[in-house]
Amino acid sequence: MLLRVSIACSEYDRTRALIDGTVKPEGLELRWCAMSHGEMWRQILNDSDVQVSELSLAWHVIARTLGKPLVAIPVFPARAFRHSYIFINAKSGIHEPRDLMGKRVGLGEFPQTAAVVARAILQHEYGVSLEKVKWFTWGKQSMELKLPERYEIHPLAEGKSPDRLLMDGELDALILSSLFPSFARGAPNVRRLFENYQEVETAYFKKTGIFPIMHTVAMREDLWREHPWIATSLYKAFQKSKQMAYERLNDLSPYKLSMVWFREPMAQQREALGEDPWCDGVERNRRTLETFIGYLYEQEMITKKPAVDDLFAPNMLTLT
Repeated sequence: MLLRVSIACSEYDRTRALIDGTVKPEGLELRWCAMSHGEMWRQILNDSDVQVSELSLAWHVIARTLGKPLVAIPVFPARAFRHSYIFINAKSGIHEPRDLMGKRVGLGEFPQTAAVVARAILQHEYGVSLEKVKWFTWGKQSMELKLPERYEIHPLAEGKSPDRLLMDGELDALILSSLFPSFARGAPNVRRLFENYQEVETAYFKKTGIFPIMHTVAMREDLWREHPWIATSLYKAFQKSKQMAYERLNDLSPYKLSMVWFREPMAQQREALGEDPWCDGVERNRRTLETFIGYLYEQEMITKKPAVDDLFAPNMLTLT
């Protein structure tokens, strides 16, 4: 008899086969819950019926340090370099990262994983003093958390559109987790801080070995204690689904993808990031995880640094 488990996770090419039922985790019947990322975070962090959920890595680490009864499966369905998600008003006088000091910079949530990583990159790679930036937030925090007083942080006024504020010069820069449609189309007075972002991000990976993790998969601790095998079953199913996505991307047929030239970008990615850039498992990601925990501690999102192993279900630590 299959155990029924409720789960929330976005559909990526790496998760599609699991979501559509092509891949079936052993012993489980999954009840998929469709919701936005923000709603996923709020549900799993604040006592809901969702038992397993994709979750912001920052919020998972923060929640664990605050004693929330969650454990993670070392699956990382969302990763992104952050250099290419920093946009500036072309008339703001910002020509290089250090010019952000003294400027008005908007972001969704201050504890958001994308924002934490972007701030750390600006600080460590480019010498930006984060205390000298005027921060403006527009998102609702996924969980109650007192923000550090050493930063100047203001909420944007209700009804104000961050992309319009940047276009009009009322904000000087934005750090985004994903693109506004207006920016993807090309907005007046708006450009990326790093216009050669692919070159910059490739150099960052070559230097650090880090392809930043944005999200993990968390499950309720009481569920894991009652049925620890669920974590293993889900981990293996996520791996199988991801492998199927890789096989589709590496298919040499000229017809299956709606792109005319796709082999060259894939070859460039393999050369820059290796064969498995979306790698899962604790050991293969230990350095990336330790670095990120350090960023959260430096930015005072957490008051103590947990060990990497403490973030994950104990039976997950040796899986590859």
